[in-house]
Amino acid sequence: MTLNTSNNVQVPSFMYGTAWKKEATKDLVELAVENGFTAIDTANQLIHYDEARVGEALLALKAKGIKRDSLFLQTKFTNVNGQDHRTPYDAKANLTTQVKQSIDSSLQHLHTDHLDSYVLHGPFYRNGISDKDWEIWSEIEEQYKSGKTKTIGVSNVSASQLNELCTAAKVKPMFVQNRCFAATAWDQAVREICAAEKIIYQGFSLLTANSHVLGAPLVQSLCKKFGATPAQIIFAFSLQIGMLPLTGTSSAQHMKEDLKSNQFHLSAEDLKNIESCAS
Repeated sequence: MTLNTSNNVQVPSFMYGTAWKKEATKDLVELAVENGFTAIDTANQLIHYDEARVGEALLALKAKGIKRDSLFLQTKFTNVNGQDHRTPYDAKANLTTQVKQSIDSSLQHLHTDHLDSYVLHGPFYRNGISDKDWEIWSEIEEQYKSGKTKTIGVSNVSASQLNELCTAAKVKPMFVQNRCFAATAWDQAVREICAAEKIIYQGFSLLTANSHVLGAPLVQSLCKKFGATPAQIIFAFSLQIGMLPLTGTSSAQHMKEDLKSNQFHLSAEDLKNIESCAS
């Protein structure tokens, strides 16, 4: 199962996230691909990711016959607010230069000449798109135009920020990646903008941010009905409402189970009930 971006790039419908894997990153990326994942998400941000170890996994997979072109690689530019002292760019340089240095570093880490998706990890501030953000986004647009990335996107944005970006950007984002909370109807306000603008919404922390939903009577009853796990029900829900889910599981069994979530067909009533299942 694949999705199509607004510029007609095919994207796997499920993505493996590599945040917080540290020294285990290489082995877990290999494990994820060997168990069926073909889309990998990372970031050039050593606080939470180890992009270079993702690249080591890609080399190991290549040696096993899994070619670069069979995988969808997504990474991110993270501004100084989200970095520690180990920035992948000259922190004293202008923002345009920082983006250039960061994406070139990512290409080296991942042993590739292009990315499938390059994402702004988040605006500088919680409200609005600042001049700093516009300088960064302008250079991300240039990297897209140059062919270094097939698509571009933005993460950790509010509905108002996304509206502002879509209104004024020369190239609109093809992806939005947000932490997705049931308490906000699964980020409904942002998802509605994505639907209107033909942006693919990537949801992360679908399980960890919504543990109360996994144990809710509604979800438990659906588990019994379909012989599914709570995670499979939530992922089936997300897939059916047009979301591209991320999972960061370190369990081979869970990887296999998660990828089978598209085998469960929830009714329109089920979807509506889960969407309103905030407490």
